[in-house]
Amino acid sequence: MSEAKKRQRIDKILGHLGYGSRSDIKLMVKQGKVKLNGIVLKDSGTQSNPYSDQIEVDGEPIMYREHVYLMLHKPPGVVSATEDNRDRTVIDLLPAKFKVFSPFPVGRLDKDTEGLLLLTNDGQLCHDLLSPRKHVPKTYEADVLGHVGDREVELFQQGVELDDGYVTLPADLKVLERVTQEDGNVLSRISLTISEGKFHQVKRMFQAAGSKVIYLKRVSMGPLLLDETLPKGAFRELSESELEALKQHKQ
Repeated sequence: MSEAKKRQRIDKILGHLGYGSRSDIKLMVKQGKVKLNGIVLKDSGTQSNPYSDQIEVDGEPIMYREHVYLMLHKPPGVVSATEDNRDRTVIDLLPAKFKVFSPFPVGRLDKDTEGLLLLTNDGQLCHDLLSPRKHVPKTYEADVLGHVGDREVELFQQGVELDDGYVTLPADLKVLERVTQEDGNVLSRISLTISEGKFHQVKRMFQAAGSKVIYLKRVSMGPLLLDETLPKGAFRELSESELEALKQHKQ
């Protein structure tokens, strides 16, 4: 993009970032709250390159870009939605400087499920990653009540008939370990990779096999791996290599 095409009116730039209407921003400029490259701005119609110029509002530098891409380690108890009347949402975990971009979750994790969730405002990337035609693999780790073994591995590889009659695509099930609990019941720790995203799919697959998922965590989506250094509830922006890998994968 040429330098001329990058230049925009200050009120348009700040409006895109959610700082208010054009009249709101005009008032902010009148009040001396906006600086451009260290100089107090006099005209909200001033042209600027938001990618290279330093723009400050109330002493805080703005962060300008068209899209944001955030990796969130979703904690349990938070819903994968942009707003909810009862529960805390994944958007509530973000600071204001990211909320202004109106990001949304790519797909969803159940309220009690934790792990990798991608948040972005890039609608095209979201569409491509969620398209049923793309079959983007997603890997989960789970604790399952009961003995999970070769029978389930083979069943999942063939496809599981769910409670509504739908037969899933082949899935890759690995048993990581089995633990005998104090009450004598067996707990199986597994890894499962699926390439679709039906409602409550992992839980329903094990239910169909006669087991029950009691803990569920997503650890990857396509080439994107959960950063295990991120505490639950924390997030970070994707690296350039992570974003490029996602964009290459969806093609």
